[in-house]
Amino acid sequence: MSKNLVVLGLGYVGLPLVEAAVEAGWTVTGFDVSEPVISGLNSGRSHVDDLSDETIAGLLAKGFKATSDAAVLADADVAVICVPTPLADDGGPDLRAVLSATRTIAEHLHPGMLVVLESTTYPGTTDEDVRPILEAGGLVAGKDFNLAFSPERIDPGNPVYGMRNTPKVVGGHTPACTDRCAEFYGSFVETVVRARGTREAEAAKILENTFRHVNIALMNEMARFCHELGIDLWDVIDAAKTKPFGFMPFYPGPGVGGHCIPIDPNYLSYKVRADLGYPFRFVELAQEINNTMPAYTVSRISELLNEQSKSLRGSRVLLLGVTYKPDISDQRETPARPVADQLIAKGVDVAFHDPHVQTWRVATGDLQCVSDLLAEIKRADLTVVLQTHTAYDFDQIAAAGGRIFDTRGKLRHDAVTRL
Repeated sequence: MSKNLVVLGLGYVGLPLVEAAVEAGWTVTGFDVSEPVISGLNSGRSHVDDLSDETIAGLLAKGFKATSDAAVLADADVAVICVPTPLADDGGPDLRAVLSATRTIAEHLHPGMLVVLESTTYPGTTDEDVRPILEAGGLVAGKDFNLAFSPERIDPGNPVYGMRNTPKVVGGHTPACTDRCAEFYGSFVETVVRARGTREAEAAKILENTFRHVNIALMNEMARFCHELGIDLWDVIDAAKTKPFGFMPFYPGPGVGGHCIPIDPNYLSYKVRADLGYPFRFVELAQEINNTMPAYTVSRISELLNEQSKSLRGSRVLLLGVTYKPDISDQRETPARPVADQLIAKGVDVAFHDPHVQTWRVATGDLQCVSDLLAEIKRADLTVVLQTHTAYDFDQIAAAGGRIFDTRGKLRHDAVTRL
């Protein structure tokens, strides 16, 4: 196999793929419709957490380039679609970027080419939406060109699992398409897992995130009634996870965030309703529970302030950690945002601190990260831990003298109230 690769979409999914392929000896071109992204990358500037400016500079030195010129696809042996699929108004995936990328490839599709969709979507997208566009010019998938789906499994900020050592699921339109896709990813991924077809590969991704979504919702609901019953849920989880089989720990929090858990399970729910006419009740219930956690967090904040004879209006609340997961700057779907917006709407003086975010956009405008964390903890009527960045010294934070509400169960001190 010759090694000319075009990656369409240069974000949190596309760029790690670019890095792995370049390091494996592929000639890689990145295609994107954002001129700021293209100019930044070609100047050696990264816009994602897991790749530094130095890494981008190294990729450029090995021949990588970013472009908005689709003509690069004419020489591509492999084209991989890594564009976003946000939620549409009807609750399904917004496929406009996927379909646009597919039409771009179709204009330059040629015999022997491998086209892979990595963008997360509902089962059937590769066959029902992508394939007809590609075949409109006369070439046939599985005969003239290869078509496959391979779900992205990027976990931003994960220091242990990256592109190379995370097993890669591949499912082709035909067994031969699967083989070709497996050969491609096998050139830089240690383990390739063959699914029966594109639908199975698409469903595998949704199942992974639905599993987490439902179990997080279970813990979030337990957090509510354990609070009412005077039970320390965090101690319950610590005890339960000592069982070496039959239990996997999940944890409650102020809500769910990121590009997967709050979004992806809805794709399957949408597909079930659209094609089968009935709800996917587990997903919809989990979504209902998890979506209410920011409001529940605000209600607990109100309770804690009331215990100090303070009202929400006029109180100063300091939020610690506003990203959707620890040790990254990514704020996509972060539950910190609705928590802050609801507090501000109730007249709270909201401040924030996050070692990875200097300026934070909330509903009423931009907030600037406070500079002296410990002084702000003492000043605030309540400090709320929303994210557990490793840069935080939680023993020092707990000893700073302020009242603290910990939504992540990190602090084990008498002065701290946990979710």
